[in-house]
Amino acid sequence: MPETGRKNILFLMFDQLRFDYLSCYGHPHLHTPNLDWLASQGVRFTNCYVQSPICGASRMSFYTGRYVSSHGAAWNGFPLRVGEMTLGDHLRAIGADAYLIGKTHMRADARGMARLGLAPDSIIGARVAECGFDIYTRDDGLWGQGPDGAYDELPSAYNRYLQNRGYGGDNPWHDFANAGLDEEGDMASGWLYANSHLPANIREEDSETPWLTRETLKFLKQHEDSARPWMCHVSYIKPHWPYIVPAPYHNMYGKDCFVPPVRHPSELEDPNPVYAAFTQNAIGKAFQDEDVRNNVLGAYMGLIKQIDDQMGVLFEYLKTSGQMENTMIVVTSDHGDYLGDHWLGEKDLFHDPSVKVPLIIYDPGPQADNSRATVCDALTESIDLAATFMDFLSGDVPDEWLEGRSLLPFIHGQNPKEWRDYVVSEYDYSMSPLAGKLGVSPKDARLFMIANEKWKFMHAESGIPPMLFDRETDPDELVDLGRHPDYQAAVQSGYEMLHHWALRCGQRTTLTTDEIIANRGKSRRKGIILGVRDEKQAEGDILVRYQGKPPPRP
Repeated sequence: MPETGRKNILFLMFDQLRFDYLSCYGHPHLHTPNLDWLASQGVRFTNCYVQSPICGASRMSFYTGRYVSSHGAAWNGFPLRVGEMTLGDHLRAIGADAYLIGKTHMRADARGMARLGLAPDSIIGARVAECGFDIYTRDDGLWGQGPDGAYDELPSAYNRYLQNRGYGGDNPWHDFANAGLDEEGDMASGWLYANSHLPANIREEDSETPWLTRETLKFLKQHEDSARPWMCHVSYIKPHWPYIVPAPYHNMYGKDCFVPPVRHPSELEDPNPVYAAFTQNAIGKAFQDEDVRNNVLGAYMGLIKQIDDQMGVLFEYLKTSGQMENTMIVVTSDHGDYLGDHWLGEKDLFHDPSVKVPLIIYDPGPQADNSRATVCDALTESIDLAATFMDFLSGDVPDEWLEGRSLLPFIHGQNPKEWRDYVVSEYDYSMSPLAGKLGVSPKDARLFMIANEKWKFMHAESGIPPMLFDRETDPDELVDLGRHPDYQAAVQSGYEMLHHWALRCGQRTTLTTDEIIANRGKSRRKGIILGVRDEKQAEGDILVRYQGKPPPRP
């Protein structure tokens, strides 16, 4: 039985999981009873937005508690700079540990580490290189190989597991877990949407999701009686592409279970240039094909069903081991997936299917008893989780670093004062070929989203017109009003919100607010005396070291 009074946090993230593809969020055919059960024990947030729709940038905001423009890791592969405080750093400062199982999509700032002489194999160097986490099992789950080499050069813990289980080749991640077999018995790659309906050529228990669950169970057993509180980030690889899933999940869902795409032909009539570019890239065009979408949806839903089944395994262990009694459980995603909505695939822009994510939080404490099975509609952001974790474990939120706000008041059935009026998401698309096609320089290839309860506003640099959606009259975000003359007041309001956000104090990180207040005017009593005409104006004893006979001259 776990130590009484010690708190832990199990931080579960599923890559590319849409908020509306869980039954507790309203999907009519995809039933997720285990995640629904967790929602019945905690609070389900309905308006949680990520700080970027791209994997790496979004995750770095989760892990730092800061906006993308504050931490600077704005795209996949952009290193998180040395010196950026992470959730692990904050937790260790209060006597808690921070572990990782699974994916971060983080790249180390190798140049910065070399400049400061940080050895990657030292304790500090390893933590800097791993986004502040102590690694239990790291696997980013994207072991692509092409003519120019491998996408990820890190060693794959999952590939090593498969090889030890007898799966042949140097990349069983692809050859078995993410590929099926065609009629001739040849490999049918999951990278090809035409193969998404096939079962992955792997025993279900050896596929990525059950494997990571078992790694998590190992961790929980080993740390059940840990002397220190811990936060364990369990970052699942799926339902992210490649869209393919092992039997029996590959054919659980057919056309009768698919929700029609949210899109309208009018969206393609005189569209915003940025939006138009993304609809015409390879991914957008692919998901405009009904056969592609149907193939992918069956696999995507199957992957989520497999996830939910594994959550049943995990939650049952937490119950039987007694760890439900002292462990906060958080379920979320790093971003969504368009799946053909708005004529798009992937997660390239700011419509809700891309930037709105599920968020379920279970707090085991009695303070949360009056809010169990409730729904919170407040505007929340992914950066709020870092603040929530610190508040849960210590009651202290280092707001000189963290730009989010603790969600504990909502979880404890309270209404916090002066909650935010809008949410923000950022997208740096400078690495995308579309930036070149639009004639936008790398420094200007940036998009910003500001959304409140009424409006969703998008600003693009380089003179590209803004986008605007009326969230009350057009909740599906089908009608872009950004260039409509009757809505320029709302556009101006969007710019005012963006301006307000841009003026935040996001870089003053080396002193706490309390330290700043406590040090106001301290220099005056340390001999820095300005604005005083003569001794009569000098208050108290501030001149005590500057009066009397001087020391002898040489």
